[in-house]
Amino acid sequence: MIHPPVELLQSSRIAVIGDVMLDCYMMGEVSRISPEAPVPVMRVVNEHSVPGGAANVAANLASLHVGVNLVGLAGRDSVRAELIDAICGLGEVDCSRIIETDDRRTTRKLRIIGAHQQIVRVDHEDMLPLGTDLEGRLIAAARGAIDDAHAVVISDYGKGVCTDSVLRAVIDHARSSSKKVIVDPKRLDLAAYHGASILTPNRKELSDATGLPCETDEEAAAAAARAQKVSGAHILLTRSEKGLSFFPTDGGPTHLATAAQNVFDVSGAGDTVVAVLAAALAANLPMLECMRLANHAAGIVVSKLGTASVSCDELSGSIQAENVSSGVEDGRLLSPDAMVALRWAWARERLTVGFANGCFDLLHPGHVSLLQQAASACDRLIVALNSDASVQRLKGETRPVQDEQSRAIVMGALKGVAAVVIFDEDTPRELIEALKPDVLIKGADYTIEQVAGADVVQARGGRVVLADLSAGHSTSRLVATSSGR
Repeated sequence: MIHPPVELLQSSRIAVIGDVMLDCYMMGEVSRISPEAPVPVMRVVNEHSVPGGAANVAANLASLHVGVNLVGLAGRDSVRAELIDAICGLGEVDCSRIIETDDRRTTRKLRIIGAHQQIVRVDHEDMLPLGTDLEGRLIAAARGAIDDAHAVVISDYGKGVCTDSVLRAVIDHARSSSKKVIVDPKRLDLAAYHGASILTPNRKELSDATGLPCETDEEAAAAAARAQKVSGAHILLTRSEKGLSFFPTDGGPTHLATAAQNVFDVSGAGDTVVAVLAAALAANLPMLECMRLANHAAGIVVSKLGTASVSCDELSGSIQAENVSSGVEDGRLLSPDAMVALRWAWARERLTVGFANGCFDLLHPGHVSLLQQAASACDRLIVALNSDASVQRLKGETRPVQDEQSRAIVMGALKGVAAVVIFDEDTPRELIEALKPDVLIKGADYTIEQVAGADVVQARGGRVVLADLSAGHSTSRLVATSSGR
């Protein structure tokens, strides 16, 4: 159930050129101070690595099933190999243009996090100037990547790839083939990006580059105007809690309030904005729709820990949830599309969503017990009912005893059931793939391997709960007993 504008993004291919790096996270528990020095002692619980910088832009595009030609520079080391493996596992990303060199290490940022708070960041990087040979190889790789793409992203993290010569060659080559260039800038001198289509600075970056404050709408407009004088580009300003503001070179500004409900970590949010913006522009969507998609994507990633990306389902769900109240929990019957929208409205409120399914024909104490256990395992419980046609295929011509509308009314009246949805397939797998619940509840007469959709839920970090059964209760037995009287 992918929202149409999100689906359109998948028709494009983007050239991403810039500083690739590996973002590493070491997380643990801090409970004491070292006797050796007044510093915290952290017991490591988890370590993981994800693509960072330009590689994170590529990761965000790949998560949305957008093709990527990635150009960058990396050392001939194990970090490069880990980075390439991480990127290639995400989707259609061509990493063949990441140039290897013996002159520098692959950039690696290690963030040490204790009790959900970053204690220190350790950067492994070399800032040596590029030689003529490396610069020439980067330019050749970039031109090839642009030729096979619909739009271009320059992800400048100031680590050495985006030299004056590289920037000029990339922008001029893209302009010669009428391809838009979107730049995530880090330089103070924005004239280096002259000829780009759009610059996407955050408030601090724009303020630092122009020497002007950038808090109010009026201040942001003045700073954007100064940036446009030297760059000639439109400005899309990311403003954290104030959302996005677009300042075209030839018109009035457009402001969008933030779509974020809970901000956990802003790391990499700018990468997400530039990735979604580029894909949307390449798909020829109107600028307001491009902003809307980028705004929703940013709102999703800031609710996640560390550098992260957004999936098609998450982005579609966030858009569909835009005008849906998350306060719904009265057991009402909803269509599958409306249920998807509500599920993501709950997600924006950081509510845990559970999913239980069945025919639930002739409600009995066993059903009640299972649903009570299901409701206690989550904040909001969705009950999915087999349609009448589905029940008939599974149980025989004489079933169901009650039609789907009657069963939905009964289910919705039970305490703990937030909403009800009907599915027509033999199993709810398709519905589970669309809803992506956090918790999947089924009776203990199943094994986890037998539960439809268990793999879908577990793949995104969810869990499967096998509820205890209340012995001696069965709808089929009730029907047989009633028929025998």
